[in-house]
Amino acid sequence: MVDDYYNEQEQWERVKQWMRENGLWLLAGVVIGVAALAGWRWWQDRVEQQALAASTKYSQVFDAFGRGDRTRGFTLVDELRQDHASSPYADQADLLAARSLVESNELGKAVERLTRVMNGSRDEQLRLVARLRLARVQLAQGNPDVALGTLDGAPPGAFAARFDEVRGDVLLAKGDKPGALRAWRKAIAADTDGSLDRAAVELKVADLRADGIADATAAEAAAGKPPAASR
Repeated sequence: MVDDYYNEQEQWERVKQWMRENGLWLLAGVVIGVAALAGWRWWQDRVEQQALAASTKYSQVFDAFGRGDRTRGFTLVDELRQDHASSPYADQADLLAARSLVESNELGKAVERLTRVMNGSRDEQLRLVARLRLARVQLAQGNPDVALGTLDGAPPGAFAARFDEVRGDVLLAKGDKPGALRAWRKAIAADTDGSLDRAAVELKVADLRADGIADATAAEAAAGKPPAASR
């Protein structure tokens, strides 16, 4: 029993010695750990607050344009971009602003906002939406070749059907009716999620068929000849 006591006493003395030698470092580690945890929680709270603020501002943007208050809408969009530049809400607000600008035929200003989202958004889907809309605006400006370059600038991903529809519109504007027909048919075939206005695209196809484009294209393909517009 006495031996056990001395063994325990020796162990306790060793613990106290270790604490005297390492206690300060142990305490420092605990303090650093607590500070890091507090900092992480503070950062999470800040991120959540910033996201909530951006969401609230975007709702105000949406309401302003919905009421037709364009002046207020553009002011809020610019505030959102200034205060929350990295937020997807800022990109979505720019898309709303661009739509309003297109409706008022301010195409140049719409191009600026769409280009900013296309090149700067962290969200791949928003970049593709901006690219698609930008190509439409460029076509409306009478720049079909520029629009084609925009469409070809990135893989369309889930927007393949809509990209092909716009490509058909651009090719038609360039006078390439067979190319337009192929693009629209490709769009219809790629529309697996119902995002395409199939009725509108099918009407475009029907219009070209009425011009005899479909039959001519099919006959040339069967004969192994390139379409008339590319010869």
